[in-house]
Amino acid sequence: PSTAMARVLVDELVSGGVTEVVLSPGSRSAALAIALADAEDRGDLRLHVRVDERSAGFLALGLAKVGGQPVAVVVTSGSAVANLAPAMVEASYAGVPVVAITADRPPELRDTGANQTIDQVGFFGSSVRWSHDLAVAEERVGQVRYWRSVVSRAIAVSAEQGDPGPVHVNVAFREPLVPSDDDSWVEPLGLASVTATLLVGTP
Repeated sequence: PSTAMARVLVDELVSGGVTEVVLSPGSRSAALAIALADAEDRGDLRLHVRVDERSAGFLALGLAKVGGQPVAVVVTSGSAVANLAPAMVEASYAGVPVVAITADRPPELRDTGANQTIDQVGFFGSSVRWSHDLAVAEERVGQVRYWRSVVSRAIAVSAEQGDPGPVHVNVAFREPLVPSDDDSWVEPLGLASVTATLLVGTP
């Protein structure tokens, strides 16, 4: 499930016109990191890898400011999210379209007292134009449309004419966090399948 969700999220970023993504990798964001690397290999986007999340945030800010288009920054869970705060605040005041995608633990692992964990839901407060806590992937039909709609809205809000700025999508990943030998899914992951569903209706 985590792999399927990550692939769809990255594909929707590309479909939404995002061509620059900054990544600070970690274990919880492994599925996103793999999906982003695959997208770069296909030539769909340019991936910038930075170990330090604070640097990653400001690189995304700079790329978005110069390019005038939304740029995504992806980090793992815990204190990594907090390191994005300075860049998100600056993006808010400067009106720069930065899409922060933060990997998080699933609900059953939150508030358990584990090291390096924080409450990531709504973490950036009023510094973002919009935020959403994406639910854990479940193996059932209808998930792909939900994932795509969230990413599509995040991109649109970040680049809204007259009030552009940063947005935050918090993504809960449940193990396994890396692909398995069986990468089949209960419904097609491609954009075309979602369009077809919308045209004919959900069965």
